Amino acid sequence: MTFLRSITLVTGIAISSLAMAEQLPDFTDLVKTLSPSVVNISTIQEQKQNTRSSMPHNFNDQEVPEMFRDFFRGFQQPPGQQPRMHPQSLGSGFIISDDGYILTNHHVIDKAEKVLVRLNDRREIEAEIIGSDQRSDVALLKVDAKDLPALEIGSSSELEVGEWVLAIGSPFGFDSTVTAGIVSAKERALPGDSYVPFIQTDVAINPGNSGGPLFNLDGEVVGINSQIYTRSGGFMGVSFSIPIDVAMEVANQLKDKGSVSRGWLGVIIQEVTRDLAESFGLDRPSGALVAQVLSDSPAQEAGFEAGDVIIKFNGREIGLSAELPAQVGRVAPGETADVEVFRSGRSISLKVTIGELPSNEELAANRAQPEPKERKSLGLVVQDLTAEIKERTGVDAGVYVESVGQGPAANAGVRQGDVITMLAGQSVTSVEQLSDRVADLPDDKAVPLRVIRGGNPVFLAMRVE
Repeated sequence: MTFLRSITLVTGIAISSLAMAEQLPDFTDLVKTLSPSVVNISTIQEQKQNTRSSMPHNFNDQEVPEMFRDFFRGFQQPPGQQPRMHPQSLGSGFIISDDGYILTNHHVIDKAEKVLVRLNDRREIEAEIIGSDQRSDVALLKVDAKDLPALEIGSSSELEVGEWVLAIGSPFGFDSTVTAGIVSAKERALPGDSYVPFIQTDVAINPGNSGGPLFNLDGEVVGINSQIYTRSGGFMGVSFSIPIDVAMEVANQLKDKGSVSRGWLGVIIQEVTRDLAESFGLDRPSGALVAQVLSDSPAQEAGFEAGDVIIKFNGREIGLSAELPAQVGRVAPGETADVEVFRSGRSISLKVTIGELPSNEELAANRAQPEPKERKSLGLVVQDLTAEIKERTGVDAGVYVESVGQGPAANAGVRQGDVITMLAGQSVTSVEQLSDRVADLPDDKAVPLRVIRGGNPVFLAMRVE
């Protein structure tokens, strides 16, 4: 009897395994159809002792966690080798039109003197760089060829988490390598990539896959494989792709005018924590907290205020602050957007005419703003702003923090050198005014405290017992 039960059990497991196997997708037909449209991309440029990395150019090693610094490390040149000029296989790309337009990553062709495209039939053609956009990491190339096998462009917005996806590329120079997995998450924000809501997958991506296509099971392109998250420098199961909806918007602008225009609101934002949500009267931590409204910006003209929490943009709820830049960036400059903000305990609707995103240098320039007396209630020693402090901090109005002792301010994260500019939704321009604001604070309830720190505005949640 035991023997029969064992046979039945083994048979049941075998049948179950067979049923599961039958449910898994078969990619063979897709690969045969799609592979001819995926290309290998090489560049020619002068190299001096391995200065090349196929890591996205807008990543700053000192500003990004260590595990993000190993995105697509390139092949290393032996120390001491002389400068040379020869093709370097750096990444992948894919054909989007039969007359020779090809999409890839900006970081694949960045600083290239010459770009070579190797087709699936082994032809190698020099490509023209139509345009390249660092902020989205998208580049558009053109080769002089006709009747090329163009891919069908899908919709990344229709992707579902858990859906099967397929990647084809040239990892380590191995052409037409196929890997597969599922969509792990959508609209991921990464350090240094404010304008790309990445698709996260567990598809195996390695150096050389950069710029290659991500497909759905219908054979449509839904993304461009761009980055990985790693602690070792190799694939660890977390990959990121640029949504094809974003990439095609960029490609069309590059094709039409050679550059990309993005929408700009003109606010500096931060995440809403649980304590900040409580201090502002929100029922949960969500939205994008406006820490600063930039001068002469669309937001200033529309009536945005520091302390507003943006909870909806053009009818779409903002769950995390990182979701907002990508949404704003996709609105054409000059168009009007409907924004819902939470202010002073209630929702307010604002209409704003979106501007054009300035250069990084212009943005940095526009961010410039922000007799010792002990404040025992907060645990601070503060003073009014002198001309010297105003010049040093770049802040015209507020209260300078000389030192921080034990108390509510220290618990909230106030630091020496901060300039307090707002407390509980009200501006602070003097020590006397700060004293009045503190006297009116409710007991044992978190209130928002705004400070300027290192030239940047920051909101803190402070609770006074």
